[in-house]
Order: sequence, then C-alpha cells, then structure tokens
Amino acid sequence: MTSADTASPLQRLRNLGWRDRLAAAGIHLGLSLTIAALAAILVFVVWYPGAFRELAGGRDLFVLLTSVDVVLGPLLTLAVFNRRKSRSHLRLDLAVVGALQLAALVYGLHTVFIVRPVAMIFEVDRFRLVTANDVAVDELPKAPPAYRELPLTGPLLLGARQPEAGAESNDALFQALAGKDVGVRPLFWQPYEQARSRALERARPIALLLAHYPQRAADIRDRLKGMGADESTARFMPVMARGDWSAVLDAAGDVRGYLPLDGFI
Repeated sequence: MTSADTASPLQRLRNLGWRDRLAAAGIHLGLSLTIAALAAILVFVVWYPGAFRELAGGRDLFVLLTSVDVVLGPLLTLAVFNRRKSRSHLRLDLAVVGALQLAALVYGLHTVFIVRPVAMIFEVDRFRLVTANDVAVDELPKAPPAYRELPLTGPLLLGARQPEAGAESNDALFQALAGKDVGVRPLFWQPYEQARSRALERARPIALLLAHYPQRAADIRDRLKGMGADESTARFMPVMARGDWSAVLDAAGDVRGYLPLDGFI
C-alpha cells in the first residue's frame, strides 16, 4: 500500500493543489470581469446607448453571452492549473484556456454587433426599430448619401418616405408582403425632419395612454418628467421593437423618449 493510499482526505486535497488552483482561478475571474466591464462600455455606450439596451434586447443578450464567457475561463483554469506541471506545459494549458475564452468573447461581441440597432424609423403610423441584420443591405448604395453606411454609434432617427406611384409603389407592396417593409429598405430612408409633421399628425395625446394604463399612471408621469416631456402636450406612438414600447413626442414632434407600454391601443 502506497502513502497516497493511506493519506487523509485533507492531505489528498492538498496534494491536488486546490489552494493554488483557487488562487489562479480567482485571478482569472478578476481579469475576466475587467474585460467584461470594458466590453460593456463598448456595447452599452456605443452600440446600444440609453433606452436601446432594452428596446433592442442588447442588455439580455450581452449578459447571457458574457456570463458564460466569464464563468468559462476561470473554471477551465481551476481544472488545468497544477504547479506540478512543467512551466512550459502549464503555460501551454493556460494559453489554450485564454484562446478559448477570447474566441467565445469575440463570438459573443460579434453576435451583439450584428443585431445592434441602426435606425429608429417613422413608418406611416408607428416607429420601427431597425437592427443591422434587418436592413436590406443590397439597397444601401441607393440610399441618400448620408445613410449608405450603417452607424456604429447608436441608431439614427429617420423617417420612411412614401413610395412613388406606379412601379415603386407596386414593388413596395410586394416587398412588404415578403416581409420587407419600407422601414428596413434604405431606398426609402429620409431625415426625420421631413417626416416630423406626419408623425405629429398620427401621434395621439398621452392622456389616452394614461387612461388605458391607470395602474401605471404614476410611473408614466415620472418617466415623462425624466424625459422633460410636458404631460399636457405630449403625444405617443407605438414602437415595433423587442417587447411593448411607445415613443413619446413633444409638441414640436421631437422624440423625447420611450415608455415600456404597448402603444397599439
């Protein structure tokens, strides 16, 4: 019988080097959290600013992807770290762990990037949040010069012009039946200023929203105050986004913010 066979459970744990393993995993966890925090700044300040982290679902997606990544690396380090290994062997193991974690992080950020919001577009009687993967990219060269490249720093506020009578109108109808509304087609994008008056005409008084959601009235008023919107003149319009949302417009037709309420009432 060997000494290893007669060792106590505590001694066996010490032989496995759990103290060193936990210390290494703890250091790795700290580094992972730091990198995740830097990634969060990129995502929530640049790609999904303000309310768009919820409107586009960026927060939930980022938390899901980075949580897996932050946990993955330290757990792998805990599994492979062993001071009994040669220095070169240990370095190779940790390099492989780092490469796997980096690949997972890059994949996660790429996923968040390709579904980032690029435009909030007024369409007839609603706003539509358009993400990068929604856009009919083949039409980007036909868009007005300012909109031929998708933004990297948050969505543009735009309007969708009405199709011209004839062939363009027929094409727009068939494309819409195929799932491509004018809002996702850069050919129809225009500055919001050109659609502001139409948006204001179609928007409805905020009093209707308050009457429809009496149990949320206090919260609605608090949010309106935070936006700097005057309850007596504010108007709302439904938003097609992730979840139920309404855009709040002021008396001039400017979008002041968004309420997490279904505006299709």
